[in-house]
Amino acid sequence: MPEKLILKPDEKRLIRLAKKGDPGAQKGLYDLLAPKMFAVCIRYMGDRMAAEDVLQDGFVTLFAKLDSFSGIGSFEGWARKIFVNTALMSLRKSDVLKDSGDIEEARSLTGGGTTAFEDIGYKELMDLIGGLPPGFRTVFNMYVIEGYSHKEIGEALGITENTSRSQLQRARTLLQSKIRELSDDR
Repeated sequence: MPEKLILKPDEKRLIRLAKKGDPGAQKGLYDLLAPKMFAVCIRYMGDRMAAEDVLQDGFVTLFAKLDSFSGIGSFEGWARKIFVNTALMSLRKSDVLKDSGDIEEARSLTGGGTTAFEDIGYKELMDLIGGLPPGFRTVFNMYVIEGYSHKEIGEALGITENTSRSQLQRARTLLQSKIRELSDDR
């Protein structure tokens, strides 16, 4: 059995009051989570306006499901799953993976070895990830940043594991190319 998370007293109080529908507590949870969850939304959506929509939808879902938070594990981790799932639902609706290929096609796109990332900063890397096509960006975020397996990604997005692998390979290839361009420009 997992250990019960010890929440900060203020956080615990906000959750308890928000579960009762207290608007001030809901605002407090929003203020606590919004910056981090917006970063998650931007990573998946790649567009500020779309990320703001997903953030709003995510909070609606969070408050609707708040009673299901048991206090076991991290509240922020529990909330993150809601925002990732909300972003995935939005991406599914727009069918971002409709033109996906499989891993065999992606293998022909790779140009060999990896590139050194030492010269690139965090903001530049996040901008490059944000500039990936939606299907590439979604799979890249789920696999590299969130830690999902290709099987889990396939199930969540309604694609095959091979398509997930292909999208990840293409994302990596495109990122390597963009990083090389940045390095050449310096």
